[in-house]
Order: sequence, then C-alpha cells, then structure tokens
Amino acid sequence: MSQNFRRDLNREFDAISGSPSPALSARVRAALAENRPARTGPFWMAGLAAGLIAAIVVGVLVVASFNRHQTGVLPAGAPTPSASPSSVTHSPSPTQTPADNLPAFVCAGPVSLAGTSSPTVAFVDAVRTGTHPGYDRVTIEFNNGEPANVDMSPHDGTTFTQGASGQQVTLQGSTGLLVIIHGSDEHTAYTGSTDIKTGYSMLLELRQVEDFEGTVQWGLGLSKSACYRAFYLTNPARLVIDIQNS
Repeated sequence: MSQNFRRDLNREFDAISGSPSPALSARVRAALAENRPARTGPFWMAGLAAGLIAAIVVGVLVVASFNRHQTGVLPAGAPTPSASPSSVTHSPSPTQTPADNLPAFVCAGPVSLAGTSSPTVAFVDAVRTGTHPGYDRVTIEFNNGEPANVDMSPHDGTTFTQGASGQQVTLQGSTGLLVIIHGSDEHTAYTGSTDIKTGYSMLLELRQVEDFEGTVQWGLGLSKSACYRAFYLTNPARLVIDIQNS
C-alpha cells in the first residue's frame, strides 16, 4: 500500500474524537499489510481504500463508544455537566410602619420645651403655616440650633400686648395661644411677614407681638378653643406647633 494511503489512515485515526483502544490501530494496519491486493488499477485501489476507510471509521467509533460506557470518561472537549443550583426562596421583608413619636395633644394648661445644645441666641429665619387632616400647623425655623426654652399657654381672647411698647393688637378669632421663645432673635435673619392670615378653619391668624432682648413672642388667633402640641424637629432646627382642627 502506498505511503499516501497510510498517511490518510493515520489522519482518520487522529481526527476521530474519543479514546480508542491503543492496539486497534496496530491491528488494522497489520491486517491491511497481510491482505493487501495486487495493484490492478487505480479504480480497484480507490474502491478498496474507500471501503477500508469506512470500515475503520465505523470500528473506531464503536470501540470509542464502548470505552466511554465502560469508563465513564467523556470525549475531549465535551462539557462536563454541572450540578443545578439550589433554588432559594426569599421571603418578602415585612413593611416597616414608622412609629408616631409625636407628643399627645394638650387641651388645657401651658406647655414648655427645652432646647438641646442651644446657642446663646437662636436666629429665626423662616415662619411657615400649613393645614392637614386633623390639625393646622405653625413651623418656626432657626438657622443655628434650637432656642433655650419655649413656653406656650392658652390666651383669653385674641387681644395681645406688644412687648415693651404696651400697645395692643387684636387678631382674628375668638380665643388664642401665646408662644414665648426665650434666647431667640427674629430681626437678624428673618425677613418674612410678622402678621400672617391663613384662612384655615382653626388657626386664623398669627402675629409677632415681641422681638426684644433675646425674646420673641407670637400670638395665635383661633376660631375656638382647641387642643395643641409643640415639639422640636432637627435638620434644620425648628419649632412645630399643631392645633387640632376637628
């Protein structure tokens, strides 16, 4: 058999995936050498070569398949099956409901608040009002911390005295609240209105009635007597006053 034919057979062996028996190649080549027919022509040789190649390919595939089943070894390049990942079920986190830490409403008597790490003078820089279901709100904001102390008390009627001047002013409504902020200043950083008419159902008007020597006072005119509460909020520091409106 020609050297070309031998090389063809070798290439066929090398191209087949798997791990055939090491003795198979030698046995096939020996059998070909013993039974090699006489050169009778190119057509006979081509037919014989094609038949032998087909038989060798089939035989090698059968042997390789047999070896795989016996040893459990996969052909080179075949992916190794991986274990399926465990299925993990995450329970939804419970919804967090923020606790209401606001103080209770007071329906009679005064309320006092002490500031935390208060400056010598707390500068008012904003005064806002708003109405909400259940209460009307006043917010007095400070730009450098909480004032030292705040006192609030119900006021008989809506006529208030304006500090050292002794002048009196009357606000809308039938009754009122007096807010006294100690250790505070409302003329350095505050440029807003000092008389605010709201049009709310309960809180009708609020007016500054004193800003002198570190004391700021606001009078609140209410449509009727009502329960109220006061507390501080931070970032920024602010005094919040709520008046029940229902």
